[in-house]
Amino acid sequence: MPLGLSHPSLQAAIRHLERTDAATLARQAELSALPAPTGLEGRRAARVAELFREVGLRDVFLDEVGNVHGWHGRQSGEAAIVVAAHLDTAFGSDVDVRVTRRGDRLEGPGISDNARGLAALVAVAEALRVAGIPLQRPVLFAATVGEEGAGDLKGMRHLFARDGLRAHAVIALDGAGLERIVHRALGSRRYRVTYRGPGGHSWAAFGVANPATAVGRAAQRLAELPLPAEPRTTCAVVRLGGGTALNCIPQEAWLDLDLRSEDPGALSRLDAAVQTALTRARDEENARRAPGTAPLTLDCRIVGDRPGGETSVDHPLIKAAVAATRALGKVPELAAASTDANVPIARRIPAIALGAGGRAGDAHLPSEWYENEEGVLGLVRALMVVAAVGGV
Repeated sequence: MPLGLSHPSLQAAIRHLERTDAATLARQAELSALPAPTGLEGRRAARVAELFREVGLRDVFLDEVGNVHGWHGRQSGEAAIVVAAHLDTAFGSDVDVRVTRRGDRLEGPGISDNARGLAALVAVAEALRVAGIPLQRPVLFAATVGEEGAGDLKGMRHLFARDGLRAHAVIALDGAGLERIVHRALGSRRYRVTYRGPGGHSWAAFGVANPATAVGRAAQRLAELPLPAEPRTTCAVVRLGGGTALNCIPQEAWLDLDLRSEDPGALSRLDAAVQTALTRARDEENARRAPGTAPLTLDCRIVGDRPGGETSVDHPLIKAAVAATRALGKVPELAAASTDANVPIARRIPAIALGAGGRAGDAHLPSEWYENEEGVLGLVRALMVVAAVGGV
């Protein structure tokens, strides 16, 4: 797909991004320093709404779940281009999110994921307006809640549940980087698995079915499940707990599971195998209990279900992203990940996720960092893709 790089307004937008690169980095640091745990994104959302208004977006508002909306271009009968970035971080309210600078490096929880994506969202919106790029389609800029962890893509799900939103394509800006083009939605299912029993004194009641032992049996069975390398499929025990004291057999013990696969069918098959393993762990522990004692029960509650799917490599959106990446002298890497793009992909709406330039590391750790090396190129790439699919 031609990118129209010679178009005067596109060239003007690129020059604007270059001139304002330092301001974009300052916004990134400012937004990162505003706490935004999943479910508590209000302060950051309010500031993004202010920035949307400052850069000239129209009809800016926060919806019922806290997503920030802002429009560029005339809302007509044409389906919109949706450019999104998530507001929330992977960190709780107890984490200090202040940003420090060490030379060329910014350090702070969430400085890349996803303060970089939010800063890029604002920068691209401003460049479109300042340069007056004549797009044939309107563009909805959206800052979404609940992308991380237990948020389970809440904001993006709500965005597409709204009446009247017709999307031609979706571009999610997530973190740093210049090469990756996420077009395969990594599906996942997350469970809280709880075994419950009568419990009792660790000496006097010994012999009753033990929920903690059942958790151990389940973890071993899950670790031994055969998993395909292609499509890549994973099953991880990510947390476990239970019990009240050193001399008490617990009445309850639990483990949290994260199941993922690049293929929806493989994920469903894994899910079935996991349910069998969990049930057998319960039955094995019950078979060993003392006569006349109560059996364990098993409660397997789903706490996250992210849909999978794929935007075809032959789609114009993917071709535009590949061409833009190459035009910047980079080698495109087609990839799978779990992002806000999962939701539209599962609805058969063309969607991708792009890094917003620069280099980053220690994602989801308090030591997360960002360096703005070629950071502006990530903004330029996003702008080029918007221009290509928006019809310059």
